[in-house]
Amino acid sequence: MTADLDGAVVNQTSGPQQPRTLAWRSVLGLMAAALAIWLLLDAVTLEHNAEVSPIGTRRSVAMAVLRPLAAISRFTQVSRLESTANGVLGRSTVGSGGHTFVVIAPPVVQANSTKHPPIHPSVTTLPPDPLQNPTAANPLRALLLGDSLGLDLGGPLQNRLASTGLVAATLDGKESTGLTRPDYFDWPAELNRAMGQVNPQLVVVMMGANDPQSFLGPPEISYGTAQWNREYEHRAVRFMRQATSNGARLIWVSLPAMRDPALAARLGTVNALQKAAAAKVPGVIYLSSNPSVSPGGEYTAFVTSNGQNVPVREPDGVHVSAQGGALLSEEVIHAMRHDLGVPIR
Repeated sequence: MTADLDGAVVNQTSGPQQPRTLAWRSVLGLMAAALAIWLLLDAVTLEHNAEVSPIGTRRSVAMAVLRPLAAISRFTQVSRLESTANGVLGRSTVGSGGHTFVVIAPPVVQANSTKHPPIHPSVTTLPPDPLQNPTAANPLRALLLGDSLGLDLGGPLQNRLASTGLVAATLDGKESTGLTRPDYFDWPAELNRAMGQVNPQLVVVMMGANDPQSFLGPPEISYGTAQWNREYEHRAVRFMRQATSNGARLIWVSLPAMRDPALAARLGTVNALQKAAAAKVPGVIYLSSNPSVSPGGEYTAFVTSNGQNVPVREPDGVHVSAQGGALLSEEVIHAMRHDLGVPIR
C-alpha cells in the first residue's frame, strides 16, 4: 500500500505486467499481408516452377493463380527486388533438378583364345556395321532421350535392349522438360554432350508433354498461335538433325493419348508438329505409341495383351505404367528390326 500526493491510498501490485496481445483478426491480417508480399516478390519464380512442373491438375491450378500475380510483379518491377536479392546472396532461382543418365552395356564377352590365321597384308578388312551386325564384342550403341514420359519408355526399353546382349543402351532423361524452355533445361546442349560421350548409332526420343506453353523469347511467342507452331516445328527439325548429325538413325516416339480432353488436344498439336518435322529430316522414323498404349488413338487405362487386361497408364491419366512401357518397348524393337534391319530377337 502507498499513498498518492493527495494522501489517497492506492494499491500497487508487485507481480509482472501482462504482455500486450493482438486480436486474432489482426494476427490473421498481418499473416495475409506478409503472404501477399511474398507471393508478389516471388511470383515470377513460382510461375516458372509451375510451368516446368509435371502436367496435371496441380500444375493447371497453380498456373491459373500465379500467371496474374507474375504479370503484376513484372509490370510493377517488383520481381527485380527478388532477383537482385538472390544475386547478392549468390542464389540462382532456376535449377535443373534431378537428371537421369544411366548406361547399361551387354555382358563382357571373353576373348576367344583360338589363334586365327594371319591376314594377308594386301587384304583390307573393315569392322562390321554395328547397326546391321551388332555383336557382344561390338554392340550397337543406343541413346534414349526424353522427359518423364520418355523415362517411362526409356527404363523398360533400356533393360530390354541390354537383355539382347547386342546393345549398349544409355538412358538420358529429365522430368518436366522439352523443347520450349531451354532456360530450364537445354536439350540441344544436353544432346551435344551425350552424343560426344556415347557416339550413338541409334537415338530414341520421346518428349513433348511439357511443351504446350509460350516461348519466353525474346520475342515471346504465345502458345496457340501459328507463329508458335512454326517455331516449335523448326526447333524439332533442328533437334532431329542434331541427333542424326553423326550418321545415327533416330526413332521418334509419339506421345500417347491423355485422359484430360484439353491436354489431349494440346499434345495432339505437339504430335502433329513433331511428325511434320520428322518427315523433313532423313534418317528419322516417326513411331506412333497408339497401338501399344492408346489403341485407336483413344485414352485407355488397360489394354488386352495375350488374353489379359494389362494396366498401361498411371492413375494421373498422363504417364505410362511399367507394363505400358514394356509394351511400347516392343514397338521400338519391332521398328529396329523391320525398318532398320537390326538383327535382334
